[in-house]
Order: sequence, then C-alpha cells, then structure tokens
Amino acid sequence: MTSTITTHSESETAATGRRLAATLDAGDVVLLYGDLGAGKTAFVKGLAEGLGVAREEVSSPTFTLVQEYRGGRLTLFHVDLYRLDDPRELDDLGLDEIADEGVLAIEWAEKLLRHDAHAIRVQIEHGDGDLRTITVSGERAAAKG
Repeated sequence: MTSTITTHSESETAATGRRLAATLDAGDVVLLYGDLGAGKTAFVKGLAEGLGVAREEVSSPTFTLVQEYRGGRLTLFHVDLYRLDDPRELDDLGLDEIADEGVLAIEWAEKLLRHDAHAIRVQIEHGDGDLRTITVSGERAAAKG
C-alpha cells in the first residue's frame, strides 16, 4: 500500500513524521530516500517528536553515522549513510541488532545492499521552495500512513 502527502513547509514535513511515529512499534524500520536537502532530517525530527523525544535533540548524524535518542515511548536510532561508500562498512554498524530495540530510521537507504522486506519506505521529493511530495509505502504502510 502507498500513500502520498504534499507538504508546504518544514513543519508540515515534520508533522508527517509525527503521524507515522504514532503508529510505530519496536523493531520497525523506516527507510528514507531523497536528494540532499529534500527534508529527510526534518521528517526524522517529526518521528522523534512523535515518539516523545524533543525535536531539538535531533541532528543529522552525517559524521557520527548513528544517533540514539532515548526518553520517549521508544528509542529512536537515526542513521545517515551519506558518507559510506563501502558496503562492508554497513555490516560494521550492526543495524540488524539495534533495529530490535526501538525504531530504526535510515537516511540514504539506497546505499543498503539489503533491507527488511517489512520496512516502511519514505521517498521525499523536493519541489519548488518548501514544497515536498512524501510517498510512504511498504507492506505495513497502509496501517502506518
């Protein structure tokens, strides 16, 4: 199942993430796709807020690769694969293990060689100005979107 939402601001993009977060359970994986500046981190800030984590705590984990946000309903693991070029580096991150402990949100998911078939896919396309088209899809997207 697939749903598509158009947002007109960063706060609307975050609100879409908040709505999705309300439906997530431990072990859920959210794969984020989109060009640089598309709004992936804004969406994750909304996910965090929806899980009960202050959105100000969320930053792009480009240099640390994995950020962990605790204190909400579920722990949010925020991964950014932008700087990884060697697929073997992904294995070293241990994403399979941490996914079970909370919600795993992965930016630049196209760099994954394999992913959970039940993962929720979020494609964010950048339009004019702050316009974004967000497509949420996957087996569980109907229940999540």
